[in-house]
Amino acid sequence: MNAIGALFTLVAVFYTFTLPREKVLFPLILAALYMTRGQVLAIGPANFTIPQLLVTAGFLRARSRGEHITDGLHTADKLLIGWAVLLVADSAFHTPDAWVYRCGLVWTELGCYFLYRTYITDVADAMRVFKWICAVSVPLAVLMLVEKVTDHNVFGSLGGVVEYSLIRDGHVRAAGPFAHPILAGTTGTAIMALGLAVRKDSPRHTWLGFVGGGGIVMAATSSGPIMMFIFILAALFAWRWRYRMKTVRWLLLSGVLLLNAVMHDPVYFLMARIDISGGSQGYFRAQLIRSSIEHLSEWWLAGTDWTRHWMASGNHANTNHTDITNQLLAEGVLGGLPLMAVYLAIVLRAFKDVGRALAQHAQRPLAEQTLIWGLGALLFGYFMNYWTISLFDQSVMFFYLCTASIQSIVRTHPLPAPSRSDERAAPPAVARDRFLPSAQGAVRK
Repeated sequence: MNAIGALFTLVAVFYTFTLPREKVLFPLILAALYMTRGQVLAIGPANFTIPQLLVTAGFLRARSRGEHITDGLHTADKLLIGWAVLLVADSAFHTPDAWVYRCGLVWTELGCYFLYRTYITDVADAMRVFKWICAVSVPLAVLMLVEKVTDHNVFGSLGGVVEYSLIRDGHVRAAGPFAHPILAGTTGTAIMALGLAVRKDSPRHTWLGFVGGGGIVMAATSSGPIMMFIFILAALFAWRWRYRMKTVRWLLLSGVLLLNAVMHDPVYFLMARIDISGGSQGYFRAQLIRSSIEHLSEWWLAGTDWTRHWMASGNHANTNHTDITNQLLAEGVLGGLPLMAVYLAIVLRAFKDVGRALAQHAQRPLAEQTLIWGLGALLFGYFMNYWTISLFDQSVMFFYLCTASIQSIVRTHPLPAPSRSDERAAPPAVARDRFLPSAQGAVRK
């Protein structure tokens, strides 16, 4: 850890302990946006990243002040704990030091998730965090656009990222503090989605989210984040059919099965035909899925430590593996079909809880319902993007922000009716919205 990283960590830890409860997450999110995974504190054989240190500080603060999850553990929380236990237990089927890497994953991902669950207690907390992310993303977008123009990454001195930008088919692809441009672009898309989620409460922050997140996506020059944003927009426009989502799901499934029946290749080879930014690797991603199915016997039980023979090209970071550009498949490589199934169950449960939260907030202000639907749209964007990427750096912290926020908003008990002050502060429930086109508003008759 260099002087910049050490100073940032000391200041961030100090503010984690001293900020009021509603702002405790700000240092952690700043670390995700502005620090690289190359900044680690080495203690013996172990390396601790800045997010891991801040997660530890956050839980020490929570314990010392008696701060905890307000509504108890939900089904998704328990599934995530099960995922973590299974991930570490599967170390027995892998290399002798596999448990070290897996414990690090659990520390970061499970730790971030439950820290979010502790300090995001309702819609108001979620809005506050989302608006702050939109605002602080703007300087990052500027730095990444400078990188795209100059071909020099200002975060390179922090380690763990490229110093000079990747270039593919003549296009400069900025990565900023992230391990790869596509992960930077995915985070930028998530920021734009968070901006859309708070648009009824603060249009100004929506524009900030578009400037910050959009600038990051533009600098990254990757097709995946652009497609992710298209899926998010499609989900937002589905608001008018929110009470007919079962029918929508069956129609989508029927469409996929029909395409699979009429196409020469499996339906997932549609991604091989998409190239928005130039130089897309859609065919590689589709062929990776096909190869994983062909080699299913090697990994289905508890994963595998060798996938290099699946594809013609390898992974420079790990010569034992090919580039696993699929989040669900990455879970399978780590822990086989059981771990993949648990991870998928977490996502599906989160989708179900979006519906539950929306029903619970049917009588609440439109801004709250918009945020809930926006989180569902972001989750859908992540799920569709998972077929083309795996989140192996700090970008995964924004996925867990989405899922944890959903769980903090959904309740195991009924919500109180809106007060008169809520009704005066919020627009009428029948207000029209560009992304909520139903004239009947948010209240089901």
